[in-house]
Amino acid sequence: MKNSNGNKKALSSAQREALLKALKVRFEKNGNRHKGLDWATIQAKLEANPKKLWSLNEMEETGGEPDVVGYDKKTGEYIFYDCSAETPKDRRSICYDGEALESRKEHKPKNSAVDMAGEMGIELLTEQQYRELQQLGEFDKKTSSWVKTPDDIREHGGALFCDRRYGHVFVYHNGAESYYAVRGFRGVLRV
Repeated sequence: MKNSNGNKKALSSAQREALLKALKVRFEKNGNRHKGLDWATIQAKLEANPKKLWSLNEMEETGGEPDVVGYDKKTGEYIFYDCSAETPKDRRSICYDGEALESRKEHKPKNSAVDMAGEMGIELLTEQQYRELQQLGEFDKKTSSWVKTPDDIREHGGALFCDRRYGHVFVYHNGAESYYAVRGFRGVLRV
């Protein structure tokens, strides 16, 4: 996305204002996700980090509904996860990574989760982070999300994904080159 100045990774003032407003509304509506954290402090940190703000806008624009889910006292960073009820709608029908995408001979998806996350300046949730997210609500009851896959599994051609069914969080495996209309990915951003 380019702003009016032609800068690919910077938001226009109107985009920045709209994003900050949406993030503030979501923050105030979902206090259970970030007890004890103050929006004004978070907003100041966001305004001081335009590249991170751009990445949050990418999360928002692709349907992720990013929200603050924690604060890392060691690094002084706020942690944002995609908190949309289902895996972000504009990040579905993609395989796991670029290697998997290249391995497909026909019916290639348009992108991969790892590559798309990299382009957005975010990372895929790990299995642990996915489970932490599920402690804050019920997510992916109809969809599933690729999660960061350990190297030893990926070396064998597999990749992991998670969802929530029957009141439980499940972790599954699939060929990394597979893709489905209901599978995408959730991201994490530290600011």
